[in-house]
Amino acid sequence: MAAKRAERLVNLVIALLGTRQYVSAAKIRTIVPGYEPDDGTDRADEAFKRMFERDKAELREIGVPLETGRTSAFDTEDGYRIARADYELPEITLTGEEAAAVGLALRLWQSAQLAGAAQGALVKLRAAGVAVDQSRGLSIQPRLDAGEPAFEPCYAAARDRRALTFDYRRPDEQSATRRRVQPWGLVAWHGRWYLVGHDLDRQAARVFRLSRVTGTPRASGPAGAFEPPADLDLASVVAGSERREEQLVIVRARPGTAIGLRRHATPLGAADDGDDRLELRTTEPWALADELAAYGPDVLVEAPQRMREAVVARLSELASLGERA
Repeated sequence: MAAKRAERLVNLVIALLGTRQYVSAAKIRTIVPGYEPDDGTDRADEAFKRMFERDKAELREIGVPLETGRTSAFDTEDGYRIARADYELPEITLTGEEAAAVGLALRLWQSAQLAGAAQGALVKLRAAGVAVDQSRGLSIQPRLDAGEPAFEPCYAAARDRRALTFDYRRPDEQSATRRRVQPWGLVAWHGRWYLVGHDLDRQAARVFRLSRVTGTPRASGPAGAFEPPADLDLASVVAGSERREEQLVIVRARPGTAIGLRRHATPLGAADDGDDRLELRTTEPWALADELAAYGPDVLVEAPQRMREAVVARLSELASLGERA
């Protein structure tokens, strides 16, 4: 959210909190700093209407109880006010560590191009008198894969409750297939982002890893077109979909190579040819096959045969791409 817009929204909230009567849009335009000046032109009127509609939607999105109505029977147009009793938060007291954690979360969301939502939360907390320390240092830093291109359109569609269409490639499929989903939300689980929603073609809940979405997801239809289940727990849905039987994989790695792989492997000693034998456990065999293939000739799959064939298939496909280039 731009600072200018945030300032205008704060001014609007303050103005509507200070009155018990409904205030018309025309009156708001004259008393709230930040709106376009009324120079009598149709263009200025249209600009104000669009800006005011966006601001109303923004306030309602961040939870401000903006009411619409008329103070008396003589009013000729609707006005607006904020119900103070519904707006005011109970007293909030944060410890130093809790305030620092809120600041940490705000920095995380800003890194994920969600600065608007983070700024809205910050405005509400500060309006409630809560001091949020964004500068206090912690021993950890937020990390979010901002390079996930599907994140922002998927998040926006889930936030607005709009249907979403995207191409999705499963690890066991050669090409992506078109999916139509009512997105319920996104959640990070074990270092990866997932979209959870209702698959319109399969008429069932489905989980999609964002890294497997290809192209740019597109939202369609009106906002507020559906509602997620009331008792929805995104993390539990993802955990249930990812819970598979653990598989044991034995590989050989050349000494001094595959450092990343060794971090989550159990050493089994040296093989006859001098390579290091490593034991790996995984519930995501296709993801592990991708990782093993990335090491090229430095890693050789000893068992099981299915994993060996999967890695060979990936390397063969990569080699064919190089020949065609």
